[in-house]
Amino acid sequence: MGVPAKRYRIGELVRYSPFSRQTIHNYTIMGLIREAEWTEGGHRLYDDSVFDRLARIIEMRKTKSLIEIRRILRREETASVTLAHGQDESAGNQQIADDSHRTDADGDRPAEKEHGC
Repeated sequence: MGVPAKRYRIGELVRYSPFSRQTIHNYTIMGLIREAEWTEGGHRLYDDSVFDRLARIIEMRKTKSLIEIRRILRREETASVTLAHGQDESAGNQQIADDSHRTDADGDRPAEKEHGC
């Protein structure tokens, strides 16, 4: 019997972290944190890993801007995917470059606008 993983709504993240609902929303839109899944009603659900990610953001905010933090986190994600798939680092760097062009003037990715964020 498998026990389902705990999922957290934004309100629970607010309750268990020092961040406001708007900050959690903004961090999601910016790609600093990611939802694990969506409810049928269109609400974001986050897994346990979001708390580690928020703790890292708190630490990095002491010396870095949100844009710098986003770059760092994306590089780390790309590197971990690259290692997991056995690809060379240049492919990962190209992905970062490609992703940087996929935002509009507000910094939103096109897929986010489809979800009404």
